[in-house]
Amino acid sequence: LDTLLEVDGESRIKSSHNKFKKPNVTVDALVVRENKILLVKRKNDPFKDMWAIPGGFVDYGESTENAVARELLEETSLKAKEVKLVGVYSGMRRDPRGHSVSIIYEVYADGEAKAGDDAKELEFFELAKLPPMAFDHEQIINECILKKFK
Repeated sequence: LDTLLEVDGESRIKSSHNKFKKPNVTVDALVVRENKILLVKRKNDPFKDMWAIPGGFVDYGESTENAVARELLEETSLKAKEVKLVGVYSGMRRDPRGHSVSIIYEVYADGEAKAGDDAKELEFFELAKLPPMAFDHEQIINECILKKFK
C-alpha cells in the first residue's frame, strides 16, 4: 500500500481496486409445467414482495449447475432432475446491489413446490399472464421461454 501511495497516490489505489473487482455470479431456474412458469415472491430486499425466477448466488467452489439445483431446492423444495443452459445475462444495471452475471437454466424438477428459504410464497403463473417482476426477470422469461411457444 505504501508503495502504491508513493508511485501514484490515491487514484492509483482506486484504479487498482476496480481492476480486480469482479461481478457476482448468480443462477436462475426456469421451471415450466403445463405452459406455466414457477415464480417466487421475494422475502427480502431488493424487490421485497415482488415476483422473481427462483435462484441466487453461486458459492465459491460450486458449479453453476449444482448452484441452480441447490437454490431451487432451498426456495421451492423441488429437486432438479435435469438442467439445460439457456442464457447468460450480464447487464451492469440488472441488480441494484451491484454488477451481477446470471446464468439461466431451464430446469426439469420433481416434487411438490413449497416456499422456503428467502421465498415468501410461490406460484405457477400462465406465461401469458405474468405479474410485475423483479430484476430483469420478465425480459429473461420473454427471451428464454416465450420464444419457444411462439
